[in-house]
Formats: sequence, structure tokens, C-alpha cells
Amino acid sequence: MSTPLTLKQQQAHLDEMRARLGATHPETLAAMLELAEMMWARGRLDNGRALEEFVVAERRQALGEEHGDTLKAIGKLATTIGAQGELDEARRLQEHIVDLAPQVWGEKARDTLRARNNLAGTLATQGDLLGACSLLQRLIEALRREFGEEDDDTLAAMGNLAAILWQGGDHHEAYWLQYQVVEIRRRSVGDDDPKTQAAQGVFEAMQRQDGI
Repeated sequence: MSTPLTLKQQQAHLDEMRARLGATHPETLAAMLELAEMMWARGRLDNGRALEEFVVAERRQALGEEHGDTLKAIGKLATTIGAQGELDEARRLQEHIVDLAPQVWGEKARDTLRARNNLAGTLATQGDLLGACSLLQRLIEALRREFGEEDDDTLAAMGNLAAILWQGGDHHEAYWLQYQVVEIRRRSVGDDDPKTQAAQGVFEAMQRQDGI
């Protein structure tokens, strides 16, 4: 397994690709998104957003709006915009992706279902807990049907729903749902897996807050 590049190395890699292939080459644009993700992780959202906006514009021009690579770039941009507090714009972009996703990837495709999960997160952040819960409940049913109960996306959506239910005051249902996430992860990947431990940590926090 190769060692991940540092931010400085990724920037140098991108500069080399720009010089060799051009700024709008698909490989250069992919490298831009990788650099943007590294910047995002370091809190440099403005820098990452500028790169993402460039990639979105170029992919729209080269590939069209109804292309998977375009939608994925828009999704990354929406995440950054939401993290910057522009929730209305993030929601608008995510709803756009959700609308186009079935004809681009298919109604039951993983990318389509992940797009709905992302939108649910923004709805919850905006305070639309009922809308977020409704979307997640339907999403979880689809994920279970297509990929099974032990699938990571299924469990992530269940955890998200548990958090939103807890936020909305439905502690009993949230507690039960988070318990299921913990037990399924234990059964599928074991107690020592980081995701099992993270789910257990959330479950224990719920217990403490309710004095259980």
C-alpha cells in the first residue's frame, strides 16, 4: 500500500499534471478534488471550495449535468458549502443531485441512495427533523432491501436516524435503533473494529444522558 501524499506533495502533483496534461484534463480535475478533500480535512474550506467550483464548472461543460462525475463533484461542493454554513444552497444542490440520480445511476444504485443520505443530513442541520427522519426511514428500507442489514451504508443511515430521533426527543426509539447498530456491527466485524467502537460510544453516551 502506497503512503498517502502530504498536502504539499498533492499540490506539487497537481501542478505537474496541470503542466503536463492541462488544467481541464479529467485526471487533473480528479487530482484537484483530492487536493480539495485534503484541504477540507485541514479546515481550509475556502481553498477547497475554489477547486471544487472549478471542477464542477469544467465537468458540466465537458460531460454535461447528467453525468455521474459531474454529480459527484457537485456533491463534494455541496458538502463544503454546507460546512461553511450556507445550508440553503447546500440543500438546493443536494436536491438537484437526488432528482437526477435515478436517471444517471439508477433508482437502486448505491450512489443514488448515498445522495439521499447526504440530503437528510442537511435537512436535519436546518432543523427539518421530520423531513430528515422520513427520508432516512425510506432510505434504510431501500438499503436493507438492496444491500442487506450489515452493509456499511445501511448501518450509517441507521446511526444517522438514531441521532436525529434523539435530537428530536424520541429517546426510546433512538436508543433502540443505536443498540441495533452496535449489535449488527459486533456480529459482522467484531468488537474491536473502529466503527463498532464508535457506535458503542454513541450508545453509551445516550445511556449516560438518560441516566441508564
